[in-house]
Amino acid sequence: MKQKLFETGNDWIGFIGRVALGLLILPHGLQKAFGWFNGYGFEGTMGFLTETIGLPWILGAFIIFTEVAGSLLLVLGLLSRFWALMVICIMFGTIFTYHGPVGFFMNWDGNLKGEGYEYHLAVSAIALMVLINGAGRYSIDRIIGSRQADPGKASAAQRAMA
Repeated sequence: MKQKLFETGNDWIGFIGRVALGLLILPHGLQKAFGWFNGYGFEGTMGFLTETIGLPWILGAFIIFTEVAGSLLLVLGLLSRFWALMVICIMFGTIFTYHGPVGFFMNWDGNLKGEGYEYHLAVSAIALMVLINGAGRYSIDRIIGSRQADPGKASAAQRAMA
C-alpha cells in the first residue's frame, strides 16, 4: 500500500497533471483561507460551508486545508495520489451539495442562478489522471518510491530527477 502511494514513473504526464491540478486548486484555497482574489476568508467560507451547506466544521476546515496545503504538495509531488483523491472527493461533494441543481454550464453570462459543474468535472478528470498515473517526473513521490523499491542504492534522488 505504501509503495503504491509513492510509486510513479519518470514521465511528463504525471508532472504536468499534478502541477496543473495544484495551480488550478490553489487560488480557490487561498480565497477560502485568506480572502485573497476576492474570497471570503476562513470565517466567511466556514460560515457558508457550515450554515448554508450544512457541512460539519471539521469537513469544512479539511476542504480549506486540502485546497491550500494539498495544492502546494501536489505541485511539489508529495503524496500526489492522496491529494488527487481528496480533490476528486471535494469536486464531487461540491457538485452533489451545491452546483448540481444549476446544471452543467458555468455562468459565463450571468443568466443562471449560480455556477454549473463543468469546471468540477474537468478538475476531477485531471485529478483522476494523477491518481492513476502518479506524480511523474521531478516529484518527491518518485524519490521516496525509488528508495522503497531499491533501498540499497544511494542514488535514488538522482534517478528520480533524471
